[in-house]
Amino acid sequence: MLDIDNLQAGYGKTQILHGVSLQSAPGRITCLLGRNGVGKSTTLKTVMGMIAPRAGHVRLQNASIAGQPPHRIARLGLGYVPETRAIFPALTVAENLAMGSWQGQSAALESVLGQFPRLREKFRARGATLSGGEQQMLAIGRALMGKPAYLLVDEPTEGLAPVIVQALERSFRDLAAAGMALLVVESKLAVARRIADRIIVMAKGRNVFDGTGAELQDRDDVRREFLEV
Repeated sequence: MLDIDNLQAGYGKTQILHGVSLQSAPGRITCLLGRNGVGKSTTLKTVMGMIAPRAGHVRLQNASIAGQPPHRIARLGLGYVPETRAIFPALTVAENLAMGSWQGQSAALESVLGQFPRLREKFRARGATLSGGEQQMLAIGRALMGKPAYLLVDEPTEGLAPVIVQALERSFRDLAAAGMALLVVESKLAVARRIADRIIVMAKGRNVFDGTGAELQDRDDVRREFLEV
């Protein structure tokens, strides 16, 4: 279990998170929803050790990981896919995937290519030549090469065609069905409702809703105030 309790963090003198609490459990998909700038990405970065928490706790299997460096957190079983994807454009798909492996890549590679057959077709192509959807698959695949038990994914469907979004949704469900815990930042309520076992709505660095998609559907007040434009 990944347990985040009263997490506070920010950049310089600016505080972004004001007490975020949530859990990410094996076999389940948890989605963070909210408008831009409410702290969703900051939450993931703080969990991954890219931002030092100012207060609160981040525990993995009841052991504190708050403030540890990202490489150590990754080796504890957390994979991270940034919003920017951050693939290496001059490297091939094969080389990008190899960059994500640190414990022997053969079995992981076959699993990733089975999850994303398009990457097998583009195995020798350079990252710069891939479409946006293919780059997103590559970014997720690279994170999976580390064989994480927990996967943190930031805005995976942003700007992608519906057919690619559907493919990613299937992959996320497959990963959860295999026992992985997924914490996904998402801006689209429809996507979150289709894939999430639990939805956390954030506003101004705080949780304002925690429940199922069906429960959120019944909360017109939450959707109107914190999600709708």
